Amino acid sequence: MSRPKPLSRRAALQVGLGGIAMTALGGAKRPNILFLMTDQHRGDCIGADGNKAIRTPHLDRIAHEGVLFRCAYTSVPSCTPARAGLLTGLSPWHHGMLGYGAVAGSYRNEKPKMLREAGYQTLGIGKMHWAPQRHLHGFHRTLLDESGRAESPGFVSDYRQWFRQQAPESNPDATGIGWNDYAAKPYALDERLHPTRWTGDTAVEFLQTYKGDEPFFLKVSFARPHSPYDPPERFWKLYEDAELPRAVVGKWATRHAMPGAKLPKDTWRGDLGAEQVRRSRQGYYGSVTFIDEQVGRILDALAKRGWLEDTLILVTSDHGDMTGDHHLWRKTYAYEASARIPMLMRWGGNCLDAKRGQVLRQPVELRDVLPTFLDAAGVGADPKRFDGRSMLDLVRGKADGWRPWIDLEHDICYAQENHWNAVTDGRWKYIYHAMHGEQQLFDLQADPGESSDLASDPAHAATLRQWRGRLVEHFAERGAPFLSNGDLVPRPKRFLYSPNYPGKAQ
Repeated sequence: MSRPKPLSRRAALQVGLGGIAMTALGGAKRPNILFLMTDQHRGDCIGADGNKAIRTPHLDRIAHEGVLFRCAYTSVPSCTPARAGLLTGLSPWHHGMLGYGAVAGSYRNEKPKMLREAGYQTLGIGKMHWAPQRHLHGFHRTLLDESGRAESPGFVSDYRQWFRQQAPESNPDATGIGWNDYAAKPYALDERLHPTRWTGDTAVEFLQTYKGDEPFFLKVSFARPHSPYDPPERFWKLYEDAELPRAVVGKWATRHAMPGAKLPKDTWRGDLGAEQVRRSRQGYYGSVTFIDEQVGRILDALAKRGWLEDTLILVTSDHGDMTGDHHLWRKTYAYEASARIPMLMRWGGNCLDAKRGQVLRQPVELRDVLPTFLDAAGVGADPKRFDGRSMLDLVRGKADGWRPWIDLEHDICYAQENHWNAVTDGRWKYIYHAMHGEQQLFDLQADPGESSDLASDPAHAATLRQWRGRLVEHFAERGAPFLSNGDLVPRPKRFLYSPNYPGKAQ
């Protein structure tokens, strides 16, 4: 079956601007920048991260030919605040979103705008999750898939417009799973109609037809593996008999089991049984591998244009997915399955001379993505303007002064008790639950699944005090209600936006 003709894409993808003379990466020609983003992708769901069950050969290639950042996190693990950090290079307190709200209409730092001003042709494909949904934040153009969300008056995504042309009698949601449901099953329609395929097709189309003189910044943002867990049949069958990891459940997590409760399809917690966990993960793993196939097609398209060695490629996600660990579902939690994300980077041979196949353990976060791209583009990232730092410094072996730990948090979401702050260096993690002041401490080296809470263990009292002190240090600029008399205090009320939040677009 031939690939369907995309909806009015070619003209949009051939927009050109005059080039700007500039060098980057130590005097080399400015690279193209390819930003591959997944949605709700656990950091451990990549083969290169050590997962023996999942099949991700193309993502693994990027890691093996570049670097895998093993301790990569998202400071506010839900869609919109994570994307605010990506957009601005700022920490949650400074971009203003401490939980799930609306990405503001305008910031001083905006990644597409800053790269456009640096002479890049900028295109965003897939999920942006901004408000209004057609807001560009400096992109020359976006071609959107917003998973059926219509949050702006009259909004219909580019994917859904294309779907109407290709299958006017079909329902794009025919599989029947909501975008926060735990259910999983094969995609009900021809796989050529799947949004993951559309996103891959649109990216390949751009790479095949781009004729601009300037380098490009291409963001390809897949809406999966975020639920619905609905891979095409062949990817569903791929994991039918696979030994998928079982859910990790600590003794401390029994409070989330909800025995006997009637749980909704989009529940955020509950012991749904090992069979449901496995089925959900079968759909989730299939969705990841389907995305990986599209990544392979994109790499092939780059290579056919002779651009692979002139391109910096970065892969990451906005947050992870609990998929049943500790009887939890979806995201917004401090635990590794929710807060740790993939962070992979490959540089072309014409861009940078650095050791390939590195696995780096310094804590990195989404705020580091924009400074990394500006570094690659030859634009200095003023440290007073950003909380992030170029990850290319770590690739070059310049780790001096890198942060020793990273802050995590999420304001009230799903229920009042889901409200917390945390700090981690990838080895230890301290969590402060703001409703009642409960503490948790995990040794991630000995206990990567966070099964054993050490907060009440006298043998770890000194470690607990040390990490609590780091969170107090982090809150110094915030003051009340985060601190009282120089220490942490319960914070039962919502505090969604910091005073630095610039507000919605009008």
